[in-house]
Amino acid sequence: MPNTATLSVDFTHEDFAALLDRYDYHFNPGDVVAGTVFSLEPRGALIDIGAKTAAFLPIQEMSISRIDNSQEVLAPGETREFFILTEENEEGQLTLSIRRIEYMRAWERVRQLQTEDATVRSEIFATNRGGALVRIEGLRGFIPGSHISTRKPKEELVAEELPLKFLEVDEERNRLVLSHRRALVERKMNKLEMGEVVVGTVRGIKPYGAFIDIGGVSGLLHISEISHNHIETPHSVLNVSDEVKVMIIDLDAERGRISLSTKQLEVTPGDMTRDPELVYSTAEEMAEKFREQMIAAQQPQEEVAVGEAGLV
Repeated sequence: MPNTATLSVDFTHEDFAALLDRYDYHFNPGDVVAGTVFSLEPRGALIDIGAKTAAFLPIQEMSISRIDNSQEVLAPGETREFFILTEENEEGQLTLSIRRIEYMRAWERVRQLQTEDATVRSEIFATNRGGALVRIEGLRGFIPGSHISTRKPKEELVAEELPLKFLEVDEERNRLVLSHRRALVERKMNKLEMGEVVVGTVRGIKPYGAFIDIGGVSGLLHISEISHNHIETPHSVLNVSDEVKVMIIDLDAERGRISLSTKQLEVTPGDMTRDPELVYSTAEEMAEKFREQMIAAQQPQEEVAVGEAGLV
């Protein structure tokens, strides 16, 4: 039998480091990786993601919401996904984020809610000159003052929960704009019909018309829909706090608008300028005639549509 020779192999620390490099994963900013919480520290946490050095998760990157300490969201030994925020520093340590993952998923969820035309509820946490601030899926949202339908001063709305509809969802510009008015109008519109007469109160008068409160939502009585007769200003016919009877002539759920008319309720053109009470006393009767005219106008269109379908 041949002699068995014992080979002496010199294996240095440099060789071992090179071997590790051979089998080391390459981590890049923007990657989402699995990791295990190694330890919690006052300023963050150390995370084992399989790199040579434990990665660091700063406390401000632990959640899309503000937290005071890491134990609110993490526990030692917990395994979850992390977003690689930066490349290795001079010590070979990566910086991670959970907030970025939550942020991306929040925008994805908000876009889906907008596509579904969903109504969401959120509590106002602050107000400013332009409107109010809320949080939707952890993202900061803005409600313009013109889209807040409430009689309360804005300052008193903090901590109040409101139903909201989406007006704008733009992740690139970090714009999330919502409407309280649209949500209320949609809910109200489900109970309203074109040609219906409703009682409302004049809440504001502008050169172009009057805003009428009907059951907590605002409708516009345009100056051209006050009377068949020409009027110079709505003030010549209406005053703030007046109780009026108006007919609904348009319901625009997408824009959150209700258009109203008293002109269509006049028995004789100009009645609103001479005797509004006369118009209100016969409002239901005139509205019924208006609805009959609407139905009559729709019938020829329906007959044409049926005829065209028969030719197909």
